[in-house]
Amino acid sequence: MARLDEVCKLPGHQGIVWNVGWNQEGTILVSCGEDKTVRLWARNINSENNLWVCHSILSDGHQRTIRSVSFSPCNKLIASASFDGTVCIWEKKTSMKGNQYECTATLEGHENEVKCVAWSASGSFLATCSRDKSVWIWEVGEDGDFECAAVLSAHTQDVKKVIWHPHQDILASASYDNTVRLFCEEDDDWVCFGTLKSHDSTVWSLAFDSSGKNLATCSDDRTIKIWKEYLPGNEFGIATSDNTPTWKCVCTLSGVHPRAIYDISWCHQTGLIATASGDDAIRIFRIDPESDPHAPTLEQLVTVPRAHEQDVNSVAWNPVIPGLLASCSDDMHLKVWQYKG
Repeated sequence: MARLDEVCKLPGHQGIVWNVGWNQEGTILVSCGEDKTVRLWARNINSENNLWVCHSILSDGHQRTIRSVSFSPCNKLIASASFDGTVCIWEKKTSMKGNQYECTATLEGHENEVKCVAWSASGSFLATCSRDKSVWIWEVGEDGDFECAAVLSAHTQDVKKVIWHPHQDILASASYDNTVRLFCEEDDDWVCFGTLKSHDSTVWSLAFDSSGKNLATCSDDRTIKIWKEYLPGNEFGIATSDNTPTWKCVCTLSGVHPRAIYDISWCHQTGLIATASGDDAIRIFRIDPESDPHAPTLEQLVTVPRAHEQDVNSVAWNPVIPGLLASCSDDMHLKVWQYKG
């Protein structure tokens, strides 16, 4: 019988915890929240239970709530996005006191709250999105400078989330306008090459699988959708245009979440999908291996009904340790979980 065991509960934030993530090595957990701080957590190797403890608090970077935080692929930089309309870049500095992070750059330009920040897998780009309906792509220079490479205005409403393809410089964004947009660079210009329409309300979050050929989305309409990429000239007869891939919705799961689904995370080690919901629950799914890959079925494996005392805002699978999951909530806490199948 599959289960999700609580490893530890992490207090410390003074207010809503909005976002949680990992460094690329899976050794550091990062969180941010209403208290305008970024917190870094690591295992306490001296404790009997090897629990996670807060070892750094990054403050004085933002004037308002920090909504999103992301580690760079090289693990030397952290980007944080705030309701104050800015993105801070924190750089790891080594000193006599050990590794510490300093705010070395502030990216400005968005006209309103910045909702999400994400590094590309290559480390060459940083993406941000905002309530101002725009997606910005920043090019990361070799000298550590950040230059705005594109301002993308494809969405008609607040943009909630941006994520990068796991292997290519392709960006996906989710919006209050009920759509997902896909962007890539063509002839030194960033263009929207796909619009995914199927949700009936705000798309809160999205996640690629390990191959980058499948995308999961979750929404205020309380559904999860799986989208599949079909390349030009595919053998399945799926039409494409302008020699670009087509993304088709191949699965919709409804009737499981009674409230909005705020986040979704696809584990690249196990294929498990975790969701965070406004009903205080965490749920774990997988695609039925016996189902048709072009019409897959999502199986619900685990539900933790009271995972947190209030809304669960974010879930993130550890990139190295299979089945290790982090979550955070309006209840001011983070939790670390271990999936056992």
